[in-house]
Amino acid sequence: MITQLDFKISELNAMKKYPQELYFIGNSELLKRRKISIVGTRRPSSYTKEFTYKLASKLSQNDICIVSGAAMGVDSIAHSGAGVKNTIAVVANGLDIRYPLVNKNQIIEIEKNGLIISNFKEGEKARKYTFVLRNEIVVALGEKLIVCEADLNSGSMTSVEFALKQNKEIFVLPHRINESLATNELIKKGLAKAIYDIDEFIEDIVGVGLFGFQNSFDEILEYCKSNPIYDEVLLKYPDKILEYELDGKIAIKDGKVFVV
Repeated sequence: MITQLDFKISELNAMKKYPQELYFIGNSELLKRRKISIVGTRRPSSYTKEFTYKLASKLSQNDICIVSGAAMGVDSIAHSGAGVKNTIAVVANGLDIRYPLVNKNQIIEIEKNGLIISNFKEGEKARKYTFVLRNEIVVALGEKLIVCEADLNSGSMTSVEFALKQNKEIFVLPHRINESLATNELIKKGLAKAIYDIDEFIEDIVGVGLFGFQNSFDEILEYCKSNPIYDEVLLKYPDKILEYELDGKIAIKDGKVFVV
């Protein structure tokens, strides 16, 4: 159900002008968590896909909520990595419209389990200026901005401009020469810091005392210690089971799940 937000979001005071109206579907309690914004190109490289997912996933495991714009590419991967229960999607249209259509299923899942917000009324379609306003909200909500990959003069660079105006720290993934020209230019100009080690980056954010999610209680690993049937685990944790397998935390053998 689409609901108008009835309280102020302190982070949005960093915007040039606080939104007159905000609408949401989902769990507004996510707004009270620590948040980091992740943005980037709609056509990421394989390298960017891999490390955007890992970055969002590990931040989420350390109780950092991921904010992005529900677009194709980096945005969608960031939401997936965070898990739908710990992500905020800011969209450039009314909440009765699920756009882009290719992300419709993901948007529905975020509506059910996470939070999706907009400053546009029902029926408002996405346009050039609505994307700009969307980007400003995405940046304002996060305490830091991560740009995973971006071309020069792209929408992601609009987000960078907002981050600079809002005095937000900007981080980027390091790329090879002639790739992701915009983020490499940010590093060159000293406007952004490169994330060379994801674990060290997260440790700097959450603090040494909190870091070490692998050593903390893990509900999924605890459940898998009983060697449940794979289909049961997939049903119970659909957003995490593949990630855990890729990270080498679990193994599937003879239709059962084993903790590695």
